[in-house]
Amino acid sequence: MRGGRSPSLVLGSLWLLTRVVLLLWVFHVVPFPGPDVTADVSVIYRRWSETLRSGFFPLDDVTWQYPPAAALAILSPALLPFLDYAAGFFVLVLLCDAVVFVLLRYAAGRPGNCARGAWVWVVGVPLLGPTAYARYDLMVTAVAVVALLVGVRRPGALGALVALGALLKVWPVLLLVGVDRGRAALIAWGAATGTAIGLTLGFLVAMPGALVFLVFQRDRGTEVESLGALVFHVARQFGWDGRVLLNYGSIEFLGPHVPLVSALALALALVALGWLVFWRWRARGFGPATLGDAAFTAVLLFTTTSRVISPQYLIWSVGLAAVCLVRRDSRMVLPAALVLLATAVTTLEFPIYFAEVVASDPLGVGLLLVRNGLLVGAALTAAVRLWRGTVTDPPPPASEEPTAARALLTS
Repeated sequence: MRGGRSPSLVLGSLWLLTRVVLLLWVFHVVPFPGPDVTADVSVIYRRWSETLRSGFFPLDDVTWQYPPAAALAILSPALLPFLDYAAGFFVLVLLCDAVVFVLLRYAAGRPGNCARGAWVWVVGVPLLGPTAYARYDLMVTAVAVVALLVGVRRPGALGALVALGALLKVWPVLLLVGVDRGRAALIAWGAATGTAIGLTLGFLVAMPGALVFLVFQRDRGTEVESLGALVFHVARQFGWDGRVLLNYGSIEFLGPHVPLVSALALALALVALGWLVFWRWRARGFGPATLGDAAFTAVLLFTTTSRVISPQYLIWSVGLAAVCLVRRDSRMVLPAALVLLATAVTTLEFPIYFAEVVASDPLGVGLLLVRNGLLVGAALTAAVRLWRGTVTDPPPPASEEPTAARALLTS
């Protein structure tokens, strides 16, 4: 018993220590190198919250590119009226972080599970530096983690939580790709559809402009940290005459051939979608680990092919990697390790050496090449392992965990 408590104590102490450090960074008690990443919260999020409190979405602000439920995250600091806006936001992100940690640690004690997932979360979040707490992506990731942890046994809850997550930031819809065929899929997808329609209609009635984010996404360029941006970082060394500008809320390349590269990124995303559909058609074995493994793979594929790979996107993959590694039979150990390495390099690339990235200096381009290479490697490795684990070498039906009812019938 004493030996069982010791790892938990170490893990909990490490979580507490690293989160204190994160709070010291975002509250500027301890300075962090590079530009201030908390300005998004103290300036942009606060401005959006003032507009949202008036009963409208930011209709004239092209940087508002989020689904309607994002308003809940932006308005959430009002739950802590005794704190100023930024402080309330950071505290709420901390609480979401704690919820994820507790759930992962609890899940580790169930049959077939282990504490690896909790370790991934404890270590992975602080690797991103203060950015982890200075964006609302950790809140969305918390919803996704809860959805996957409950989804194996409760597909209806999975669907409802996926809908909420998708209306917060779209990507959680990918969590549905690994739901087992048959009744579970019908329940999960039905619950997701019904919840999404209901919430969207509610927002449309309550607040004008709920879907304006779809328009603001249309004219984006290629963000300087994306995979496609490497083309222009190299081209600048040979006289490419494009520009680097703040555009639609991020630093993007604009100029000759940018639309072509952006179109190619979209084409790659469609290829990734086609592969996922083909995988689901061919998959013959959906074991207890498949839900998390498939979600992790899908998010990696779409993150890597995106026109925008913002630093906070790494939190999505860290959270899903943690869910995967809760299961002892998950095949995602190597992709998860690559994601942790990519997260650490991301912090070097942004914010520490972001000026070098924007200037296409050798150091900045080198860091970007390593980070994006790690993400590509993680995505491809995850896809290969998912295919092998469910198509070429699926688990036997006997490996599935019995439900309580089945256990009673066979006892």
